Amino acid sequence: MPLKIQPRVPRGMRDILPQQMLLRQYVIGEVEKVFQRFGFEPLQTPVLELRETLMGKYGPDAEKLIYDAQHREGKEELSLRYDVTVPLTRVVAMYPELVKPFKRYQIAPVFRAERPQKGRYREFYQCDADIVGSKSMLADAEIVTMIYTVFKQLGFKSFVTKINNRKILTAIGERTGVPPESLGALYRSIDKMDKIGQEGVVDELTKALTDERLGNKRLSLAEAKKTAEQTVSFTRLYDGGWPELLRSHPLAQQGFDELDQMRKFLDDTGVPVSYIEIDLSMVRGLAYYTGPIFETVVTEPKIGSLSGGGRYDELMGLFSNQSLPMTGTSFGIERIIDVMDELTMYPASIGKTVTQALVTVFNRDLIGASVRVANALRAAGINTELALDADGLGKQLKYAAAKSIPYAIIIGPDEAAAQKATLRDLSSGEQTVVAESEIAEAIKLKAQS
Repeated sequence: MPLKIQPRVPRGMRDILPQQMLLRQYVIGEVEKVFQRFGFEPLQTPVLELRETLMGKYGPDAEKLIYDAQHREGKEELSLRYDVTVPLTRVVAMYPELVKPFKRYQIAPVFRAERPQKGRYREFYQCDADIVGSKSMLADAEIVTMIYTVFKQLGFKSFVTKINNRKILTAIGERTGVPPESLGALYRSIDKMDKIGQEGVVDELTKALTDERLGNKRLSLAEAKKTAEQTVSFTRLYDGGWPELLRSHPLAQQGFDELDQMRKFLDDTGVPVSYIEIDLSMVRGLAYYTGPIFETVVTEPKIGSLSGGGRYDELMGLFSNQSLPMTGTSFGIERIIDVMDELTMYPASIGKTVTQALVTVFNRDLIGASVRVANALRAAGINTELALDADGLGKQLKYAAAKSIPYAIIIGPDEAAAQKATLRDLSSGEQTVVAESEIAEAIKLKAQS
């Protein structure tokens, strides 16, 4: 006899049981409604991509988290998708006939070998919406407006979408003397401001800027220290006006102009200013962003960002000779669900089961009558479960209560002879005898009351 295997799942992954799945389906369904309301259409891509498709797009820190998934007899080098943005870019490059602007959304699992913690898993769903083919800052403002609409639709009250521009961050690096090859270290360090503080960012940048592996343009320790401190100062200068020290930098000016355009468009869309914040220290970790970037956080409870995205106009150039402007966002559906669980934000109508009624089996002789009623209820649009064993009415009703099924249908000999049934409300205990042809309507009326 083979050894028994202990049932378990890999770290950072989990089973999602039916009651939790109902809540997830509600959240995903509400997000999908908003996507479609804004004119985005669904897309599906493979869970496996060629490794060359994914590598070189996200930056070294992110690419360490990509899972390889090689078949032992396969000749292609494959990886599990890290996100659905790079696959989108591949799709647009493969199908140039797509009408532009191309507005798509995708809701699908992605995989990252991260350290598991609250709200962070190794397999999780991303809900992405992107616009391909528009240079207008109205497209970016539209994405931010959609983000605001999603969180309001889900019932969030205390949240803010932070906005920055990668061009400003690049200009900060250039103005403070950060070599071009060190800009990645600059982004990664500033991105940790909330976690390690200003001193931590300065220390990390100083170390990065004096690292011999960065080449001949590395700075001395004194220069690196000064540069790191200036960099942190630049990211803290915003107080309702743009930093004067960056005004003369052409790339920074482009970034400021784009943010100004976005703010005007957002005023036009009616998004309250209390839900928007310009944050020059907000970076977003991925390497492919080229313009506006945005990230949404809830103020209570503090669990990190719930959505993030931005403009990535150059990513298409890695797949095609012709680049296309692209902007979009991704919702962290797992964290959203965790916050909604913690704050008990689900509507009361979201039940613990999809089943609306259980048709019991009184005895073996009456199975045919129960099957007939169950089929009629299903045909009328009532989610109906049929008891499969005639093992006692009490046991069947106990089963229905354990599953939180709201109604039970009982068909005894007298009811069967009269083509009627007893409809029992399992929450109140109230029961009525109704004709078989009227059971579905009786359940619908009770559900509405």
